[in-house]
Amino acid sequence: MSEFDLIRRHFTRATPGALLGVGDDAALLQVSAGHVLAVSTDMLVCGTHFFADADPYLLGHKTLAVNLSDLAAMGATPRWATLAVSLPYGQCARDFFPHPNPLPQVEGTNDSLREAKIDDVWLERFSAGFFALAQQYHVDLVGGDTTRGPLNLCVTIMGEVPAQQALRRDGAQVGDEVWVSGNLGDAALALAHLQGRVALSADDLESCAKALHQPQPRVVLGLTLRGIAHSAIDISDGLLADLGHILDASQVGAQLEFAALPASHALRTQAALAQLCMLAGGDDYELCFTAAPHHHDGLLRIANELGLRLTCIGKIVAGQGCVVHDASGNIIQPGSIGYDHF
Repeated sequence: MSEFDLIRRHFTRATPGALLGVGDDAALLQVSAGHVLAVSTDMLVCGTHFFADADPYLLGHKTLAVNLSDLAAMGATPRWATLAVSLPYGQCARDFFPHPNPLPQVEGTNDSLREAKIDDVWLERFSAGFFALAQQYHVDLVGGDTTRGPLNLCVTIMGEVPAQQALRRDGAQVGDEVWVSGNLGDAALALAHLQGRVALSADDLESCAKALHQPQPRVVLGLTLRGIAHSAIDISDGLLADLGHILDASQVGAQLEFAALPASHALRTQAALAQLCMLAGGDDYELCFTAAPHHHDGLLRIANELGLRLTCIGKIVAGQGCVVHDASGNIIQPGSIGYDHF
């Protein structure tokens, strides 16, 4: 199969939201009047961000979901995406990785990395997962690139937000409450199980693995937070690391209460890992945002309307950095603030 056959078969769909989509040298897009364009890019690398034997359907979902999460954090409506893929197509990945440990063991790999095989069936499932989520959020795939090489997946996502209404990192104010959506740490706990660092029951693994492999981008929440949140970010590298970006951009500090952090029953039972997973685990793809205290009750009503857990976990204070207190008021030192690619 040629590159263009591959694109036509697996990655070409109708693009009603674009003037011109896949099939020319560039897409033609029209931003709505009074809106600005929000653009973000994320790359997933085999052996660093996912295991080689990952379910291709779920991987297709996650490849788009992590990008949608960035738009959610900006309060932007998703519109278009491009997808660039490097594929060890039709042969084992060992042809490209001759050394025993070819990729850094950052987020977990195993020997199956060198047995990864990308074929037509894999691409069919991957594209099905990608387009199922794209359809849910009315995202048109309007272009991209394919090449042969180590398995890498890169999406550029584009969306719209009314001018002056984008959620940003630099708007946190002293006195704001700090909120997070959903639960924290489940994805990190599932990864710990897959790496052999903890043994979960079948039920707990099923619950946590969904957070790792099939994260749900909080797009609707992001849209709802326009005019309410002073700042926002998605949690991809860990709560402390990502909240730290808000604090740095806004030139403020924060105080958090560890007991207030939302966690699943599965994580609460893992006392040795709970702290690290919730504060620094990463891969949550929940939103962390700040808002004035007078919005507290309104945010709880929004949580009820969306059927989504929203939790106030602390407050913004003058100064810099983030301090986390335990139930006795002692300062917690987690040892890590989050994932760092380098």
